Amino acid sequence: MKAYFPTIDKIQYEGPKSRNPLAFKVYDPAEKVAGKTMREHLRFSVAYWHTMKGTGSDPFGGATLIRPWNDSSDPLKAAEDTMRAAFEFFTKIGVDFYAFHDRDICPEGESLQESNKMLDRIVKLAGKLQQDTGVKLLWNTSNMFSHRRFANGSATNPDAAVFAYGAAQVKKMLEVGLELGATNYVFWGGREGYSTLLNTDLKRELDHLARFLQMAVDYARKIGFGAQFLIEPKPKEPTRHQYDFDSATVISFLKAYGLEKHFKLNVENNHATLAAHSFHHDLKVAAINGMLGSVDANQGDLLLGWDTDQFPTDLYSATMAMLVILEQGGIAPGGLNFDAKVRRESTDLEDLFIAHIGAMDTFAHGLKVAAKLIKDGVLSENLKARYASYDSGVGAKIEDGTATLESLEAYTLKHGEPQARSGRQELLENVINQYILTTK
Repeated sequence: MKAYFPTIDKIQYEGPKSRNPLAFKVYDPAEKVAGKTMREHLRFSVAYWHTMKGTGSDPFGGATLIRPWNDSSDPLKAAEDTMRAAFEFFTKIGVDFYAFHDRDICPEGESLQESNKMLDRIVKLAGKLQQDTGVKLLWNTSNMFSHRRFANGSATNPDAAVFAYGAAQVKKMLEVGLELGATNYVFWGGREGYSTLLNTDLKRELDHLARFLQMAVDYARKIGFGAQFLIEPKPKEPTRHQYDFDSATVISFLKAYGLEKHFKLNVENNHATLAAHSFHHDLKVAAINGMLGSVDANQGDLLLGWDTDQFPTDLYSATMAMLVILEQGGIAPGGLNFDAKVRRESTDLEDLFIAHIGAMDTFAHGLKVAAKLIKDGVLSENLKARYASYDSGVGAKIEDGTATLESLEAYTLKHGEPQARSGRQELLENVINQYILTTK
């Protein structure tokens, strides 16, 4: 079999003193942290669309990343070459999972029938490579945003024929997920939103979106596909307003339509910051509602106003993310999927490995720091002390529902002005920095 990365061996852990750019400095898959190995905690996944299909193009310029697996004039041959290159990459970088859209792994045909026939061929190859390597499918999804038919979305499209086409595409991908043993299935709206309310029936479109999702739930149950369904929040781009704006919006939507038992969230860092939230915030909102299912691990550029999908290198953000994940008992059956792309100037194949190595080391360090913070109790002790007034007395009555406006007025008249209490924000921020800097 042709090797697409012949000069690169399987990436190994060499420790923090290593100067080898093609080695892990922190991520040791066998190292135990908080009772499980790093590999078990982190469940790393490669995003097929960026890593294998990314070209480096942007709104101002064409492709800069020329890949040897895309050089065939036969689109199906190129798709097969890409799949083989992908599994070589997965095994050499040492991840257990990958994720894809239907149109990532296979070109679209002239009809749905032709597209499905070609997809079957590539899925068969993917299944064989999964069996050969042990790499699993974290999640699959359907691309209902690239083709011109989806200019106004799919599930929220004003044309019922487009709704039907998208539904047929999802039906096929649910079958693919079942065949390949996907542990999750993601719904990313893409263009499920609007640019102006002047031509949008907002209530009707939301009703249609809920109906679309319910049909997917029903069909998955019918065929015995038990993967966790996920929705990925995103606030904008390409539409002016996306219906899946952020974690809180998606959770409210699911509860409004009675779908909350069937879905969790796939939270992306860059999408959270586009919604003017921190990654930590959107993860926490999902987690406290019992709906944090998986993570798209990347970061954005706060100086730019679009989804830059950079590989994560922010140790603070990774630490906060791992705090949430550890506190909820882990991320399985989800994982940390690197929905990230190398920069258009990073044209060497080696750059794909370096980018993933840095991201994996970043989250490995975040895991170690978060585990130590939890073990030492420095944050939990502060929270307990800050909210101690609700553990007894008038606070306990507020929480158990026995307090009334009258009783709280009487309490205030008796006790007078509350004492000012410090939030100790700077102290806690310094503690986080101390742990990040000193944890080994």
